[in-house]
Amino acid sequence: MAEGAGLSAGPAVPDEADDEFEPPPPDSGPWPPLLDLAACLRFFSRLPVPALPGEGDAHATPDFRTAPRMLPLAGLVIGLPAALALVGGVKLGLGPYIAATLALAFATLVTGALHEDGLADVADGFGGGATPARRLEIMRDSRIGAYGTAALILSYALRIGALATLADRAGWRAALAVLAVAALSRTAALWPMCRLGPARPDGAAHAVGRPDPATHATAWALCLVVLALAGLLGLPWHGLGLAALLALAAAWAVTRLAGRLIGGQSGDVVGACQQIAEIAALLALLIAIPA
Repeated sequence: MAEGAGLSAGPAVPDEADDEFEPPPPDSGPWPPLLDLAACLRFFSRLPVPALPGEGDAHATPDFRTAPRMLPLAGLVIGLPAALALVGGVKLGLGPYIAATLALAFATLVTGALHEDGLADVADGFGGGATPARRLEIMRDSRIGAYGTAALILSYALRIGALATLADRAGWRAALAVLAVAALSRTAALWPMCRLGPARPDGAAHAVGRPDPATHATAWALCLVVLALAGLLGLPWHGLGLAALLALAAAWAVTRLAGRLIGGQSGDVVGACQQIAEIAALLALLIAIPA
């Protein structure tokens, strides 16, 4: 054995590489909830949301395990143009009906008729198909049938009538109703995503994933904050409570129906759920605000 082998010749001298080592810097990317809010706005609307600094691919499919936690706040942003159009139209002397029609026109433009398309497809598929496979085939068809047409006419008629009546009865508080319902209906529409698996192995519902329980709970917590603020600003508390109950009941009914008729959920089912929950919530507020 060579002399001194295995013995220390003195204090260890750190390598030059060790001198240069520094702990990794803290993550300097955007705040995760802000990323989720931007992802929700891009996915559920046509609003031009720019890429955030350090975000990466802003056009990537959002991760629905976490992104929907910010959906109530995204609903507020999406509903703002409709709320302003409703109150602005009344203030300009257009009358409640025309103002409500303009509000729905703005809402449709902002979302690109995303939820209305889902409602029409679900109505056609559930109404016209005899088997789950046939219903899914009809829902994927881009053409609209009699059931889908009837569903869209009824949806717009009920929402325009409800908004016009709210504008007549509640004045500027009708704008609060639009914002509160925009947040509530989109939160309620998470119900089928959380309760059912994807109906197709290759559909959008399968691609984006399912919200985890913490995401669903966070979304409802934010939604309740929005409803509380609407109550503090003048909407009746019992009306907001009834709106939440009826929106949840609508979401539960759509979820049960989808599970029975197609064995799961899809993007169309989520869109239909939002539309029906929105109508239910608006009618609840009408019940609570007397003429």
